[in-house]
Amino acid sequence: ISENRISSSSTLIKHSLNKNEEEFVVKRRKIVLKSLQKLKIHCSKDAVPNIALLGSGGGQKAMVGLLGSLVQLDKAGLLDCVLYLNGVSGSTWCMASLYQEPDWSTKLETVKDKIIRRLSGPGVSWGDALAKLKKYYYGKDHFSLTDVWATMVINEHRLTGQRNKHNKDPFPIYTVIDKQCKQNREGDPCFEISPHEAGYSLIGAFVETSSFGSQFYNGRKIKDQPEIDMLYLQALCGSAIADGDANIKYAWEYIKGLCSVLFVQFVFSSTDPNSPPVGKCSQVLMDLVDMNLSVLNGIDPFDLHESIRTNLNELTGGKDQHIFQVEKLNLADKEAAQLHMRKYTLDICALLSVSFSFWPFDICFSICRCAVLWIWGRKYDFLQNMTDKTVPRALLESETRDYIDAGVLQNSPYFSVLREERDIDLIISLDFSDGDPFMTVREAAETCRKRKIPFPEVNIPDKDVKKPKDFYVFKGKNTPTVIHIPLFNVVNCGDDIDSWRYKYVTLSGPYNAEKISKLMEVAGRNISNNRAKLLKHIRAAIGQKHNKQHCD
Repeated sequence: ISENRISSSSTLIKHSLNKNEEEFVVKRRKIVLKSLQKLKIHCSKDAVPNIALLGSGGGQKAMVGLLGSLVQLDKAGLLDCVLYLNGVSGSTWCMASLYQEPDWSTKLETVKDKIIRRLSGPGVSWGDALAKLKKYYYGKDHFSLTDVWATMVINEHRLTGQRNKHNKDPFPIYTVIDKQCKQNREGDPCFEISPHEAGYSLIGAFVETSSFGSQFYNGRKIKDQPEIDMLYLQALCGSAIADGDANIKYAWEYIKGLCSVLFVQFVFSSTDPNSPPVGKCSQVLMDLVDMNLSVLNGIDPFDLHESIRTNLNELTGGKDQHIFQVEKLNLADKEAAQLHMRKYTLDICALLSVSFSFWPFDICFSICRCAVLWIWGRKYDFLQNMTDKTVPRALLESETRDYIDAGVLQNSPYFSVLREERDIDLIISLDFSDGDPFMTVREAAETCRKRKIPFPEVNIPDKDVKKPKDFYVFKGKNTPTVIHIPLFNVVNCGDDIDSWRYKYVTLSGPYNAEKISKLMEVAGRNISNNRAKLLKHIRAAIGQKHNKQHCD
């Protein structure tokens, strides 16, 4: 295995921690030791347990639920015992908000209030969203629907800006997956992003976070791209919409609204009589969006096609009309109809982009292309043309990779903390998922069994699926101990679990202040009600680590 890092502009393949993370861990373990002493837990310096706190996906429910849990961990004196804070999807939104604030864990009550005000306040203005979108579009080689998704939230801090500003906080790890690895069932889909490195957790292939997205060839950077910011990171981690085609219709609806705003602003401000006929071009694009929506809704789009032909005839002087001849689509064959619309959309965008290669038409063409090709989270493949035999061939041969929400594969970020080099003793998993409250831990156990990764056996009574308790512990020989805490359970919800689940489904609109407050309270009770149990298992982890070191 290659272990040679030449500079920050080279790819690293090895199974060891980044030196900056190693230094952070040494300092953080000192904080953990002091925290244990305050809790009157005896522990030697060498036996300090490595504790990872995991937040699952679950949209805004996960964001608020994680925040409520962290607040209670802080009040219980347990937050400073945590070495790693790792999230998927909605939990990463909470993390991104927290890590805006230097040493947030020392002023969590203040930071919490600030986050809640933002959550229950007004959304992002179109002006801010479009300004950010413009910056993304013109700033890098690969534009995707993730860039559009990202403009809904404004927070431009760079991820590497978190370095050296969180000496008193847990080490943050954000988790996504490689879409091609998931779809083709090849390679390693698990991808982690920290303030220092980004890469594939299980195969140990990493690049400096500041260079994630830049172009590499044979392990060396050959072209810079802008560093991802926290806004884009949240969109990347929270892009469950990108999995499959169930959400294509929703995406086109959003694109329609976005294009409407862009065209209204631009067309009415264009007063140059010698300028191209932008009004007709914008009408073609709006008809094109509506045509895609019609086909998705099973509605004959022929009238829209005729409108497009009429306007194109004036725009092109009658040239190239043969490209756009359309027979009546057989909408019963959905796959064929959508394939036709893909080619139709790409052809029209290609034709118009020759004369309208300026803002906002250029970005609208690009968005339409991304929508019909369903491109999300596209980045240069930093492993392209490397020859390392430990890396799956697919990752070495592609020019680009697409990254999406990890929750569509594994809705809790186990595999980054299960890296052997992180030597985790205790995992506390907070589960905010819809549906089966044990799916994440069961899937983790099954995947670990197949990959021969140490993980305790998971056995759960069938009756607990509908009526889960608030605290489960799984132990094994030479494995980390796993504590699993379902959000809604018989302890904090009584017989109303189903009503709580219904009220807080993952796919829902923004919560008001009352819903946020109630959810934070119920999530917090899972910590406060189990403080004694958490302390017990922290002590047990110390004992196991001490015994293991003694045996070694």
